[in-house]
Amino acid sequence: MTDTLTPTSQAGLARLGWSPTDEADWNGHGAPARVIVNHGSICEVMLAGADGRLVHHSATTAPHLPATPVAGDWVELGADGRVHAVAPRRAVLTRAGAAGSGPQVMAANIDTVLMVVPLDAGLNARMVERLSVMGWESGAQPVLVLSKADRTHDEGADDTAAAELLSPGVPVLPVSVLTGQGLDTLRTWLGPGTTTVMLGPSGAGKTSLLNALEGTDEAVTAIGRAGGRHTTTTRRLHLLTSGGVLLDIPGIRSLEVAASRGAVDDVFADLAAFAQLCQYGDCGHDGDGGCAVEEAVHTGDLPHARLVNWRKLQGEIAYRERREDPTAMADIRRQWKAVSKQARRPRRG
Repeated sequence: MTDTLTPTSQAGLARLGWSPTDEADWNGHGAPARVIVNHGSICEVMLAGADGRLVHHSATTAPHLPATPVAGDWVELGADGRVHAVAPRRAVLTRAGAAGSGPQVMAANIDTVLMVVPLDAGLNARMVERLSVMGWESGAQPVLVLSKADRTHDEGADDTAAAELLSPGVPVLPVSVLTGQGLDTLRTWLGPGTTTVMLGPSGAGKTSLLNALEGTDEAVTAIGRAGGRHTTTTRRLHLLTSGGVLLDIPGIRSLEVAASRGAVDDVFADLAAFAQLCQYGDCGHDGDGGCAVEEAVHTGDLPHARLVNWRKLQGEIAYRERREDPTAMADIRRQWKAVSKQARRPRRG
């Protein structure tokens, strides 16, 4: 148990982001190690030695491990040096997985999600909404970072106001690695004992942002012309000079979310407020009688784009729920076959 650790080793664990909540949930028989990155059957982990120094270790996973370790996980290493257990996760960042596989966990045990959206091509409202849904769903604190604010005429002021409307309740911070705008404020979210993850598309400037925050020159890998200038290729754990930990995950290629309807309601709080006034409690806001949401769009009190994007997200959630339910998918396939068979029948005329 961790109560057998020395004060110096406890300090080393704290440097890795070990929190009182992690301590309370830990039921391992030895000191925990933190996963840096998973390479299939091999995990790179860090653990605190008795003298407080952090030690890097590559460990294979034991057979029949219930959960696949991901960046940020706390794991127990056996006497054989292999990963034998994964501790309960207190907050996880997920995205939609392959058909039938359920959500894919990208990072675990996080405190803050920095959702990085670039402004060089204008504010992408759809990206803001979808990343915000993923951030709320994680259970961590979402923070919207508008990168490349120096590319706008007003240092992102107008885009900040627009983003605040798109993602109610989420702190919005315009930043620039060239001018230093917003970096000091951003550092306040990366304090000692915190674990943060940066989420955003390739080309959003996440690695450049990390370099600016740390005063380093983190290596990046060049990619094709169509894909932007640079991209990180593995998920890594960075020990920040602020005392916090940052998980740097690859840019997401798809904005398909794996979230609950509650997380969507958090982001679309303006729409949810009008929904309370609908005539029917199960109103789908798509041609239903007495729909206060569609009336708000008609009067201009709710932007039409918000309703359109809400419908798309609800459709994706419904599709994901069916995709993960074999019985529901079988029913849909039967319906498709019946429609297809009907369409192939020759018409009598």
